[in-house]
Amino acid sequence: MVTPEVNVFDELAAFLAAMNPEKVLGFHASPQAQQRMEELQWKHKELGLSALENEEMERYLTVERIVRLAKIHAAQRLVVQ
Repeated sequence: MVTPEVNVFDELAAFLAAMNPEKVLGFHASPQAQQRMEELQWKHKELGLSALENEEMERYLTVERIVRLAKIHAAQRLVVQ
């Protein structure tokens, strides 16, 4: 029996979007978080990252993916309402 793939990111994003779609759509990372991500991206491209920095960058990318999905779900909820 084949089990459909469960996408935990999509489930979490849908949960967040259901709470308050307007707030989800308005969410932006803090300037400090944005600056840190830009630093990590630059360093990754130019110098390479340490193992800890790579883990940090992966966490930022994971959160970014969840937020993007949540915004998609939030926009869909507002259209349906």
